[in-house]
Amino acid sequence: MCGRFARKSDPKRLAKEFKVAEVPQVEARYNVAPTQDILAVREFGDGREMTFFKWGLVPFWAKDASMGARLINARSETVEEKPSFREAFKKRRCIIPADGFYEWRRTGGKKQPFFFRMRDERPFGFAGLWERWEGEAGRIINSCTILTTEANEVLRPVHDRMPVILHPDDYELWLGADERKHDLARELLRPYTAGEMLGYPVSASINSPQNQGATLIERAAVNSA
Repeated sequence: MCGRFARKSDPKRLAKEFKVAEVPQVEARYNVAPTQDILAVREFGDGREMTFFKWGLVPFWAKDASMGARLINARSETVEEKPSFREAFKKRRCIIPADGFYEWRRTGGKKQPFFFRMRDERPFGFAGLWERWEGEAGRIINSCTILTTEANEVLRPVHDRMPVILHPDDYELWLGADERKHDLARELLRPYTAGEMLGYPVSASINSPQNQGATLIERAAVNSA
């Protein structure tokens, strides 16, 4: 699964990387957690827009918005079968910008966090889905989820799953709503090239969503039992 990530690139770099005209002015965040508001890119008119979504998808048919807290991830292998995700996969795909993400490995009696990023430190995009939910009194929530797949060789020593990371050349295909290209979009749901990534242990400070700052992604010693 993917339960924490970092997004530290400045708006200008995000605009260039994801080919959007504007990016909201936001500060770097090194400890993004579920149910928080996050940036995502979606098709908008004849182009793209980057805007805020709540992390944790609330299906349009949900009776209660709290359902989103349980849907922060969607397994790519079953995304077209699950009622919570299949309509969004057809019509509402998005890209979630990140600079890295965290996973935990049990070491002895402790869980050691690791940070994974691109070797060249460029920002990248998770494959995501988004939904619009309308509640009582006109309450509207735009929410999203991150798709996951089996781990590549870099992740496997730590966890058996990883987020689906899209290659920049595939952004247009993923965001497109042309149902004739669903088979092609499905083929993007695979582990990212391991040779372009690296991972290393970081401080257990990441365990608390209240903690922020660049020190969270610095290499740390591995916990021992």
